[in-house]
Amino acid sequence: MSLFAKLSAHDDRSARLTGIALMLLSIFMFSFGDAMGKFLVATYSVGQLLWLRACAALVVLLPIIWKQRAEFFHLERPWLQLLRVTLSTLEVAAFFLATVYLPLADVITYYLAGPIFVTALSGLVLGEEIGWRRWSAILVGFCGVLIALRPSAQTVSWPAVIALGGSLSFAVLMLITRSLRATPDIVLASSQFGGTFLLGAVLSPFGWVTPDAGSLAIFFVAGLTSVAALLCVNRSLKLAPASVVVPYQYSMIVWAVIFGFVVFGDVPSWATIVGAAIIIAAGLYIFLREQKLGREEPVVSPPV
Repeated sequence: MSLFAKLSAHDDRSARLTGIALMLLSIFMFSFGDAMGKFLVATYSVGQLLWLRACAALVVLLPIIWKQRAEFFHLERPWLQLLRVTLSTLEVAAFFLATVYLPLADVITYYLAGPIFVTALSGLVLGEEIGWRRWSAILVGFCGVLIALRPSAQTVSWPAVIALGGSLSFAVLMLITRSLRATPDIVLASSQFGGTFLLGAVLSPFGWVTPDAGSLAIFFVAGLTSVAALLCVNRSLKLAPASVVVPYQYSMIVWAVIFGFVVFGDVPSWATIVGAAIIIAAGLYIFLREQKLGREEPVVSPPV
């Protein structure tokens, strides 16, 4: 019996506590992986980061992929799967490209708006009914984004626009993932890493810097960390209800601030802190409202 399978053999209370612990652990690992990515793109190109990181992740996933290879031959809506992989690849590339120029906490703040964008797009694109309370929360969340973005002719930068564009891509990605929830987890995860592998393979020759042994180790740890974090998220959601564990995902902003300050010396501005607080409050309200209405709220997972 695997470790994750053993974790399922608890009573309900223990399962919930284990689910919360796994969610907190996964967010720490995601944030740690993001910090390693930001550290690496100071020397290596984003394409090289995507490729070597994906190589490490796919090597780790290969035994599971081989064991469940039959799942890959019966995909639901292949074209929608392809669109999902494309959006996933673009938003991960946008995330790390933005971290080249922006503090980690700033980039994470834009991505925290993902659930707010999802709710807005669900009404505009999918025709889902959204009441005035959630529209109000959406508008408040957008105000938080604007506060963090600090829009003016002097302050709006291309990196900020890229990060915000990545967040919007992430929102559409979550909507598509919601509609493809019958697809096995291994297919969803490995296809995302496969997309970054292909884009990285195309881009990495441009500005290639041969990594030393230390950098290769960091690339491998970044890929391994992403896989482990993804597995923890999936197991957390199987052990405990989403309404219990998903709110803990907002702890990613805390780790982003800590890693940004300790590793890179970034001190978040008051605009970023206030904007992040407003976004989190609006996102939590929308999540609780979705739960009250009995609707499925998409999971906020950082880029893999």
